[in-house]
Amino acid sequence: MTTATRAEICAVACAELFRGDGEIVAAAVAGFVPMLGSRLARATFEPDLLTTDGGPALSAEPVPLGAKASGVEGWLPFRDHLWLVLNGRRHVVMGPVQIDAFGNTNISCIGDWERPARQLLGVRGGPGNTLLNTTSYWVPKHSTRVFTEKVDFVSGVGHDRGAHEIRAVVTNLAVLDFATPTRRMRLRSVHPGVSVADVVGNTGFELDIPADVPETRLPTSDELQVMREVLDPRGLREREVS
Repeated sequence: MTTATRAEICAVACAELFRGDGEIVAAAVAGFVPMLGSRLARATFEPDLLTTDGGPALSAEPVPLGAKASGVEGWLPFRDHLWLVLNGRRHVVMGPVQIDAFGNTNISCIGDWERPARQLLGVRGGPGNTLLNTTSYWVPKHSTRVFTEKVDFVSGVGHDRGAHEIRAVVTNLAVLDFATPTRRMRLRSVHPGVSVADVVGNTGFELDIPADVPETRLPTSDELQVMREVLDPRGLREREVS
């Protein structure tokens, strides 16, 4: 039996983020793993999903990571992309530097805003994404430095501040969501080989933990074949997950 790597399990978890989305743009901007996940979803169970080559080309065929689309089914210049953002026709996967229990995220600075210890990207598209679009997050190294009680600066708003929908957070340890009455972060599943205690010990706030936490599903043989032979034959996914 072929064994899936942790990166491949994470990629399938990212693909599952898009299940049921239909004909919207999948904007996986946080790294190789979520990009692979969006393209895997398109190539398998979500054929109406709109994926790009990383530029303005909407890809008609599965595009390997790092390659340009060989077949183009449409063009999406920046002005049209912004129209989709404003009208909620996009599901974006971003990468937070910090995230709290309600999904507020920080990609702007570490420390006090007046005199930050470290300057980061700024808010970028965080406010518009989280207020107008379905948003998910990819965290390649789950730690208390990322999962913090309070973010130093709110770049993307969480459910307690009026977010449209923070669907889920996929990390190298687990999948988390906000399917609780208070919209506080919940542990949805742990990846094979990871315990609930591992996740709790690497999270800087109290998680909502169900009585029974399942394991994240493994890739099917077809999904492994698509990832390894079609979408990521160079194994770029393995660079992001230890």
